Amino acid sequence: MKRPIMLSTGIAALAGLLLVDALPAEASPRAFVTNERDHTMTVLDMETLKVIDTIKTGRRPRGIIASPDGKLIYVCASDDNRVEVYDAATLKLVKTLRSGPDPELFVLHPSGNPLYIANEDDNMVTVVNVENNELVAEIPVGVEPEGMGISPDGKFMVNTSETTNMAHVVDTSNNEIIENILVDSRPRIAEFSKDGKQLWVSAEVGGTVAVVDPSNWQIIKKISFKIPGVTDDAIQPVGVRITKDGSKAYVALGPANRVAVVNAKTLEVEKYLLVGQRVWQLGFTPDEKFLLSTNGNSNDISVIDVANDKVTKSVTVGRAPWGVVVVP
Repeated sequence: MKRPIMLSTGIAALAGLLLVDALPAEASPRAFVTNERDHTMTVLDMETLKVIDTIKTGRRPRGIIASPDGKLIYVCASDDNRVEVYDAATLKLVKTLRSGPDPELFVLHPSGNPLYIANEDDNMVTVVNVENNELVAEIPVGVEPEGMGISPDGKFMVNTSETTNMAHVVDTSNNEIIENILVDSRPRIAEFSKDGKQLWVSAEVGGTVAVVDPSNWQIIKKISFKIPGVTDDAIQPVGVRITKDGSKAYVALGPANRVAVVNAKTLEVEKYLLVGQRVWQLGFTPDEKFLLSTNGNSNDISVIDVANDKVTKSVTVGRAPWGVVVVP
């Protein structure tokens, strides 16, 4: 009577081992970094902070975002006048999407479709259906459109135009501009807080970040920056990221080689973090434990511990890293 029982137990154990062996290993988050001068995209394992692949892309890749489920990576191939879509798991090119000339930054509707693309050379925002690549609309905006933000409810899209010095608010139900907000010189980024109650717009040459109340599209405050030993003209705000809980915001300050930590409640700067050279864009890990900055002149990214606001590591990537996104 004992022998069959021992045999079953052994088979069950073996089956268990085979089952465990057959299960795919849990993948760690991956960071994707566009390298503007190499025409490549670097892929990093966020567990080890090691580069696991470098993918050849279209020419001059800049803006980069992920689909809401993190399965697709969208890249602006600026000099090829198109958007490229990659599978985040296989790292293969899935398809290309239309855009206008020189797409630089873009944003997806919270539902995952459509895609709003800022085309730097024709003063237009192109709206594209990502499922069938059909043109949904072309929205005339100011000169040199760049920054792209969308409200959490998807009702409003905001584009910044570098030369016109405006943030243009678009009603996504009809793709019409409903408000133009004058901000400081060369606005780069538009970023909504996760509760939709604030819109932050960075001004690279103006050296400020305008915080806007979306209930009336009025500027609440302009945040300025002072760094001991750094001239004012070197302080050029570009990338902006706000934590999900709305407690902190991080602002990349370009040639100042610093990321500012801002109390998002009081709108006061609390700290400056020394990072690589010409810090440009920023991206959180999904759990917001870390923030990555792309440093265009030192060809690396800096890893910031968000809980302690400390730079913990730099990782070499390609030439002129521009944009970054991290997926689970």
